[in-house]
Amino acid sequence: MLDTWWHVSRKPWDDADFTSAFLAHYEGIYRLLFRLVGSPEEAADLAQETFIRLYRQRFSPWREHNVRAWLYRVATHLAYNSLRGRQRRERRQQAVARLAEPGAPDPAEAAVRREEQERVRKVLADLPARQSQMLLMYYAGLSYQELAQAIGVAPTSVGTLLARAKTAFESGYRARYGAQGGSDEV
Repeated sequence: MLDTWWHVSRKPWDDADFTSAFLAHYEGIYRLLFRLVGSPEEAADLAQETFIRLYRQRFSPWREHNVRAWLYRVATHLAYNSLRGRQRRERRQQAVARLAEPGAPDPAEAAVRREEQERVRKVLADLPARQSQMLLMYYAGLSYQELAQAIGVAPTSVGTLLARAKTAFESGYRARYGAQGGSDEV
């Protein structure tokens, strides 16, 4: 019974029907695809794929369905998939080109830098708020006078407070990561 079902549902192709459908619709399918993808080679490849899919169908679209509508729908889907793939490839190539530009950071160096920044953030979060604020503002370029105003201390005590904050940061970094801390980049 299974053999009977297989043979009934998968009708043998009539090559004359397929050939006539191909000849009747290839040019229109190709033109549609060319307008969508803009490349004659790609349009020809997609048109060929459209007709291959027609040939592989288990039903006879030219007998049971509107073959022209079916072909146009399949061709349109193939074209849009191709365009999406092309856009993804172009975005990846542009990203690689940006990385390869002179002066662009090496991806490995960028990863190490991000890891170091995360370490610094964690150590700063462990410090008292005033010390972490002083360090951040100092390395952002504020002068001692501006630091004194921002923190609300006398300008003469900024140097001492800043030295204590740097020492606390270095100690916290060494305790947490076992390395020499206190780089000039916070």
